[in-house]
Amino acid sequence: MVRIIILIALFMFESLFAQDFQGVVTYKTNRKVDLNMEDSKMNADMQKQLQEMLKKQFQKEYVLNFNTSESIYKEEESLGTPQPASGVQIVIAGSGASNILYKNIKEKRFARKQDMMGKLFLVKDKLEKLDWKLEDETKKIGNYTCYKATAKRMGQRMRSMTISVNSDEEMREPEEEEITITAWYTPEIPISNGPENYWGLPGLILEINDGNQSILSTKLVLNSKKKTDIKEPTKGKVVTEEKFEKIMEKKMKEMRDRMNTRGGSGDFEIRIGG
Repeated sequence: MVRIIILIALFMFESLFAQDFQGVVTYKTNRKVDLNMEDSKMNADMQKQLQEMLKKQFQKEYVLNFNTSESIYKEEESLGTPQPASGVQIVIAGSGASNILYKNIKEKRFARKQDMMGKLFLVKDKLEKLDWKLEDETKKIGNYTCYKATAKRMGQRMRSMTISVNSDEEMREPEEEEITITAWYTPEIPISNGPENYWGLPGLILEINDGNQSILSTKLVLNSKKKTDIKEPTKGKVVTEEKFEKIMEKKMKEMRDRMNTRGGSGDFEIRIGG
């Protein structure tokens, strides 16, 4: 059944190449974070406020502009989450509305313009090819019939984060383990693309869940009269994904050391690697 759908999708895909085909998808994200604040010496109201702030920080809206072979994925700009007067500050390292992810499906590569603590990087590398398993299970997302696909890969899962204002403050490292990714794609839009770095299915991905994060499409517009010029970003220090990860790890260690140094001050920052 799934193979028949793929053949139909490929036939439709060939016909789309003869057209000036474009689309725009809006996605909303949500991430689970278990925050342990038992030793934070914050009252219940402040803990509740901090939990709510973290929840909002991970509820983002992104837009994917795509054609048959390329796409641009970026966060929709919005008003920042207000910080409480207590001095608590939440910083999601590596995230921001100025970041842009360009994907070239035909050439199987990406270029990501990313701001890291005020320094601009251009991460250029090959797109990871997941070994998708196509399932027969279906569901409706909006007006589109979507099919389930799963894949496994090794990744880091943030079990919990411990925040304390004491000098012996602890922040647990993410654990490396096998993660199951579940995608829902629609062959009705036979574009092998999706949110973030996800791609490689015989249809546009409208929903993703990796256990930590869920990404769900909320709006889809095809062939709008208002065309978007999809351009690859060019600004920033060019590095590979591996090199950028090492830079991230170094920056996170520096931040943790700085937090430990400020442990007794009463004010602290929560910084979460994005």
